[in-house]
Amino acid sequence: MISKMIRYDIVLYAGEQERFVNELRELGLVDITTTGWEPSERDRGLLLDIESHNKALEALAAFAKTEEYQADAEAYASGAEAYEMYTIARDKRQSLQQEVARLRKLADDVAPWGNFSAEDIERLASRGVAMRFFMAQAAVYERLVAEPIEGVTMAEVGRTSAAVYFVVITTDDTPIVIDGQEVRLPEKDAEQLLAEVERLLAEDKALNATFSRVAASKELVEDECARLKEQLQGLKVGAMAGREAEGELLILEGWAEADTSERVDKMLEEYPYLVFERRDATIDDEAPVKLKNNKFARLFELIGSMYALPKYGTIDLTAVFGPFYMLFFAICLCDAGYGLVLLAAGLGLLMKGGPKLRQAAWLSIVCASCTVLFGFYANSFFGMAISDFAPVIKFLDFQTQFFSISLAIGVFQILIGMAINIWMKAKLFGFTSTFGLLGWFIILFSGAVAVGLPMLNESLTIPFFTASSPLFYGMMGLGAVLMLLLNNIKRNPLINIGAGLWDTYNNITGLLSDVLSYIRLFAIGLSGGVLAQVFNSLAIGLSGLSEGIGDSAWYVVAVQILAASVILLIGHGINLFMSAISSFVHPMRLTFVEFYKNAGFEMGQRSFDPVRKMK
Repeated sequence: MISKMIRYDIVLYAGEQERFVNELRELGLVDITTTGWEPSERDRGLLLDIESHNKALEALAAFAKTEEYQADAEAYASGAEAYEMYTIARDKRQSLQQEVARLRKLADDVAPWGNFSAEDIERLASRGVAMRFFMAQAAVYERLVAEPIEGVTMAEVGRTSAAVYFVVITTDDTPIVIDGQEVRLPEKDAEQLLAEVERLLAEDKALNATFSRVAASKELVEDECARLKEQLQGLKVGAMAGREAEGELLILEGWAEADTSERVDKMLEEYPYLVFERRDATIDDEAPVKLKNNKFARLFELIGSMYALPKYGTIDLTAVFGPFYMLFFAICLCDAGYGLVLLAAGLGLLMKGGPKLRQAAWLSIVCASCTVLFGFYANSFFGMAISDFAPVIKFLDFQTQFFSISLAIGVFQILIGMAINIWMKAKLFGFTSTFGLLGWFIILFSGAVAVGLPMLNESLTIPFFTASSPLFYGMMGLGAVLMLLLNNIKRNPLINIGAGLWDTYNNITGLLSDVLSYIRLFAIGLSGGVLAQVFNSLAIGLSGLSEGIGDSAWYVVAVQILAASVILLIGHGINLFMSAISSFVHPMRLTFVEFYKNAGFEMGQRSFDPVRKMK
């Protein structure tokens, strides 16, 4: 559900802004509207500082887990000093790493020339011995050697698969043309360059002491980052406040939860130089949204937030789509063995993942547990039929029975969505505004009960409500009247008929497309199960175990079992990975497209984010 909000319109003496924002921060219950805030140049610099601090904290957390971290390092005196030293050391490390990469590449380029001395080359040049350095393909070099030039000496220095490196020596200034690429040697050879690399690496390693001290000061850096965020908070409030009386008065718009509004009222009533007005938020207000669900539904807020929060004044669909999402996930994965693997992963994440991943861990555990139950009912355990080991239990024949069941599930969820939409419209605009949608709901519900249920299972037939019963025709007629004649009671009936016919076309095509989308549940579950069976067959067939053990030596059997295990591990690992992604994504699509559309979902502007202490 959506937490009820109270709107506050506050008029404040401008000189009290900073103090007032600090009071709100201590209270931590009021969201001040800053929607539409555009940062100035100064504000952008503050934003960059905050982002840099956050990245620094991430880097320090990663560094603290490495072997280079010195746990006994002394912390700095302040967060500002620690961050400054971090940026200096970070920039120094980046510079060193770039120079090391450059020198290593240069050493690779120079390596074919071996060891040389630039001073000796210059000394020879001063005595009239000129040395020029070339590289060419092997065939070109062999031709140059076969056709010597008078007064010119050529000597091979090195060779690679791509080229020959050679030196051309002359004793006069006679110009010569060599068919090759002339190279200018650096001042140092490869050995000297690599020695320089080692020196730079040692200098880089020494920076770990600085990083260790900064990592030991991580809490101080977090405090500094929180201070910057609070500073930005105050800038936003001041920038978006309305100003009156030549800037002497500030007008603020704030929001608080109804459950905590008494504490807000008390704080505002006691604050000097301030007047305020409060009222209940309405659907027409751009009120921030805060969800308030039970422990089970709260798990699926993680899924809903990937699309959007609901608009204030409408309905939160989290508690409704949550059980469906869990079921859809289980259907798509459709294997008890895979469910157990994900259950173990979820438990591991819960124990070692930390508080930030707790919600994701519980969501994994809930969905995996449902997968285990459904996978058992669908008679699949790592692609093996459970019925082979428990023949007395009646399992679901997924391949032959679930196609129609998936359509039935789709119709059921769409009907729930339409019912929610009708209820929401009636609440906001009156019951008469729902007649068109109500007519469609009656027609679809009647058809599903009278025609769909008998098609799904003859034992579900309702004797007094079949496709040929008077009650069925009466319900269909009522739906048609509401849909065609009363879709807008303020409009001319003839116009209603035209609009109703047009809506009929759109609704038929739309509903048909929506219902058929649920076939993906059957298709994904079936494809994953078939792939699991294929990998099982490959493991048994390729390892030779399909022919039985017989009189084979123990080491032969051991090799066969090992080969089968490797194939099973790789095959089921790939299948589990692909199936898990599909099981996560496709139920989400059914929720956000088919269900949200039929439920009339409207997205909210923003979430409830009160002015508060950042740490």
